[in-house]
Amino acid sequence: MVMNAELLARTKLLAIVRGRDPEASARAGRVLVEEGIDLLEVSLSGAGALGVIAALHAELGSRALIGAGTVLTEADAEAAAEAGARFAVTPAMSDGAARAIALGLPTLVGAMTPTEVWHAWQAGAVAVKVFPASAGGPRYLAALRAPFPSVPLVPVGGVSAAEVRPYLDAGAVAVGVGSPLLGDAPHGGPDGLEALRERARRFRAEVRT
Repeated sequence: MVMNAELLARTKLLAIVRGRDPEASARAGRVLVEEGIDLLEVSLSGAGALGVIAALHAELGSRALIGAGTVLTEADAEAAAEAGARFAVTPAMSDGAARAIALGLPTLVGAMTPTEVWHAWQAGAVAVKVFPASAGGPRYLAALRAPFPSVPLVPVGGVSAAEVRPYLDAGAVAVGVGSPLLGDAPHGGPDGLEALRERARRFRAEVRT
């Protein structure tokens, strides 16, 4: 698999793993793949994120596409590529975004305003991460879609299962989901992996409807 707009449109769901426990984060990633969610962003703001990326990449191989999120600096981009990340995600048009693109990593660049969306797209993003999506909701994403019909938009930030279909109907190519899907699983919390499996099935059902 290669991260691109076509893959996002086909899978429609990007899971964001950000945890305080590296081993729990890796377990959560494995469970997601077992449940059919095979696009995983491991946020560099999580504990031991580079190790989690390397472990999941080595273990899952072609079964999943593992990327690095919260890529802010050039050093972040270089470390993520070295750890085996197959794509990068940034919250803004950062130095990390520019370096990831230069390294050949397919990159989802964060943006919120129309100007930011255009600059991210012109910089070489494979898709634009509309962040934080919760600030505008599906109506805002639809408003962005109108002047940018050819730009793949991926809302991220507070997207619940109930909002998946409204975002897709508003023109999102896919949705990125963190805590509403992962819960406390990446922290090793009491919520548990079975609860994660149930949420994964709910989100998958929503993207298939």
